[in-house]
Amino acid sequence: MLVKEAMSKEIFFCVPSDTAQSAARTMRLRGVGALPVVSDSATKRLEGIVTDRDLCCSVVADAMLAETTRVADVMTPNPIICAPENTLEDCEKLMEKWHIRRLPVVDTLGRCVGMIAQADIALHAPAAKVAKMLAEISRPMATVSQVPAARA
Repeated sequence: MLVKEAMSKEIFFCVPSDTAQSAARTMRLRGVGALPVVSDSATKRLEGIVTDRDLCCSVVADAMLAETTRVADVMTPNPIICAPENTLEDCEKLMEKWHIRRLPVVDTLGRCVGMIAQADIALHAPAAKVAKMLAEISRPMATVSQVPAARA
């Protein structure tokens, strides 16, 4: 199946000058975990992506002010993308390789025309394949050892 047949076509955007607070509010109101960052709402030329994880790990963890921090400061520029003509299997491989759950769908002119999420792929895949994909995407990229705390 092709991406254009399974992608979310109703997408919500933000621009680099938007605040992190505005992006977080849009995600909450729209029930999405990521927003494509576009140059402007007319051309929709993709510049990056901002995820709920970006907001948490950057803004919250670094004690930044959400109302003054710009999306440009926390987004992932030049994100991994796919095209409407790619297959869902192509997207699955990208998600597994890069440990990501969402991909902006970009046309030949660089415009964001949709989003494809792990859930979209899962709706069209056999259960065993979904389980494998979830396990692979959720696998940590690096192992962190726990050091026992010093005893008082």
